[in-house]
Amino acid sequence: MTPQPLFRTPLAAACSALLVLAAGNVAAEEYPVRPVRMIIGFPPGGATDLVARIIAPKLGETLKQQVVIDNRAGANGTIGAELAASATPDGYNLHLGTLGALVISPTITKVSYDPLKDFSTISMAVQLQNMFLVHPTVAAKSIPDLIKLAKQKPGALNYASSGLGSPGHLAGELFKTMAKVDMVHIPYKGGGPALSDLLGGQVPIFVAVISTGVPPVKAGRAVALAVTGAKRSTALPDVPTVAETPGLKAYEASNWYGVVAPAGTPQTIISRLNKDLTAVLQSQDVRDALLARGIDAATSTPDEFTAYIKSESAKWGKVIRAANLKPS
Repeated sequence: MTPQPLFRTPLAAACSALLVLAAGNVAAEEYPVRPVRMIIGFPPGGATDLVARIIAPKLGETLKQQVVIDNRAGANGTIGAELAASATPDGYNLHLGTLGALVISPTITKVSYDPLKDFSTISMAVQLQNMFLVHPTVAAKSIPDLIKLAKQKPGALNYASSGLGSPGHLAGELFKTMAKVDMVHIPYKGGGPALSDLLGGQVPIFVAVISTGVPPVKAGRAVALAVTGAKRSTALPDVPTVAETPGLKAYEASNWYGVVAPAGTPQTIISRLNKDLTAVLQSQDVRDALLARGIDAATSTPDEFTAYIKSESAKWGKVIRAANLKPS
């Protein structure tokens, strides 16, 4: 008689299924057994990269494995997001997602991923403001000055942002609409390159993430006109908000980053990462390092982060439609 393959018997098949399940549980319990990659959609030197490099070492200590930063810059962070969405969902591929890549860009243009369907949310990470920076040679030392200058030279002033559809871009467009001024948007591939051109005098205005702007402002290499949030920043308490300008009381444009993984990442790993990220972001040294650059640590459950992304999509979708923003 020809021997029958073992796995054709019902009992053997059941045993096999149990072994596979057990192996999966063991793998989850042992996670991680090798370095974890954190994909960043911007080049070194910008705010997203800064936040990642503050968080990653502490997260690595908690996981007992190195967390390696992988910078994949371009298209307002969507290149990095696309890479992360298509990565293996095994817990070894994380992404520090941004408001731009997870909300704004998918609303303005076509991207190859769905921010909600193609990612498993892990936790909110930080909340931060943008700020209006100008080169010291610009004849504007306040937002009222900038409005006056822009009205004197309609269409002649350029302002930089970290990319098309970035929070800085949206903050600039909201300002243009509310202040009734005409300025030309210049998108860069990240905050680092945009800051370099501002400091070099190649672009006069940069709507920057606050963490990017604090060092050159304190060094006297750039002038901070205002921050874009609802309140002043503890990092630069003497710098007013845009909303303090007469006629712009309703102006507010904040920013955030959060950690996600490819959809299908095991729930046990998501829960482990949420717990560890929460501990890292609540640690005093990480909070102090972030606050020194005007950034607030912020944590959430995965479900809370998913709900927040949905609410932000609704909010910024209205702004994008009102400004009639389209890919350039």
